[in-house]
Amino acid sequence: MNDLRILVQKFGGTSVATPERRGQVAEKIIAARQEGYSPVVVVSAIGRKGDPYATDTFLGLVRGINPDVPKRELDILMSCGEVISGAVIVSTLMGLGYEAVLLTGAQAGIFTTNTFGDARIVRIKPKNILDNLKAGKIVVVTGFQGVTEDGEVTTLGRGGSDTTASALGVALDAEEIDIYTDVEGIMTADPGIVSDAKILDVVTYNEIFQLAYQGAKVIHPRAVEIAMQKNIPLRVKSTFSDAPGTLITSQLDNQTIEAGTDIKGDRLITGIAHTANVTQLRVSTLNEANVPEIDLKIFKAMALADISVDFITVLPGDVLFTVKDELADKAVKILKNMGFGIETRASCAKISVIGGGMAEVTGVMAQVIEALTLQGIQVLQSADSNNTIWVLVGKEDMVRAVRSLHESFGLGRQS
Repeated sequence: MNDLRILVQKFGGTSVATPERRGQVAEKIIAARQEGYSPVVVVSAIGRKGDPYATDTFLGLVRGINPDVPKRELDILMSCGEVISGAVIVSTLMGLGYEAVLLTGAQAGIFTTNTFGDARIVRIKPKNILDNLKAGKIVVVTGFQGVTEDGEVTTLGRGGSDTTASALGVALDAEEIDIYTDVEGIMTADPGIVSDAKILDVVTYNEIFQLAYQGAKVIHPRAVEIAMQKNIPLRVKSTFSDAPGTLITSQLDNQTIEAGTDIKGDRLITGIAHTANVTQLRVSTLNEANVPEIDLKIFKAMALADISVDFITVLPGDVLFTVKDELADKAVKILKNMGFGIETRASCAKISVIGGGMAEVTGVMAQVIEALTLQGIQVLQSADSNNTIWVLVGKEDMVRAVRSLHESFGLGRQS
């Protein structure tokens, strides 16, 4: 496409929250420039809920006046946070003597679907970005937003700035996409639960996609999926340190084999993720004549009500699945109106054991169950795939479950 060495750098809300931190952001951008890269910088809104320019603060302002503001108008409002953040970063860079330019999602050529509040990027026309890069400017792009073909402003939903960064990386044939945050990389478990969780040096796209989808909040799975399209390496690292972070790539680095070197197999387990606050629903189909059609009817009803279901298990006479706690009453009401008998268990947690090395390895599920049984933790539901084992437990057992599995598979720093 071009002879530029493009590096996409995305900075989250905490990274741009104070003048001191914005100075550290500028240092990262300038360092990339000095290494010969043409940086494309993606920014999130400043701060988090409660901060004056955070997206949630803007939403609280208008919803305090009218709780039913249309999604179209909300998207226009929510796009303002990244514009403010971008202007501040451009001003910071210019104050240090560097040419920089701010582009909104529309000006950057990011075109999306027309689903306000959760749009998908469908096309990027990067000419404006490339023209500015070729003119020697640092390009700052507002994350989390785009525009429809007919000019309507849209936002990309949770993790939207990560998605923007990955999509730009693909469109620009970037050498790498760096996701800067307030942690030093992706860890084997939530460090708030597991004190000896360690940073992963390298993970595969598939592993991190599962970790992110199953509850790890460092990067959005949609961003990983997009980067996979052109096999562009992602790196998750801290704005506030020089730690190398976690590299996300297509495969783990090949080990150099020297005389006398032991040959190690693939890493069995990469990490433990968790999702709290889900409700298990057990729908009785025992007395139904055409069970396959009934199962379809159940899930179609959930889809029409915009209720996302997870952890589906179909048994003779029962269908089990989970929904978010806040949607459980709605789901139960719909199913009861359809004539089904329902049993519910609220406040559950889904624990995911993830590892690309577990495919065709026997005994992994047995080890999971043994670790939980030794802690007296009841498994309410389980399932597995080539690279993930899922178990459902009571929320009161979540912390012990994560810790016991992390220890059982030797994932800690001392292991």
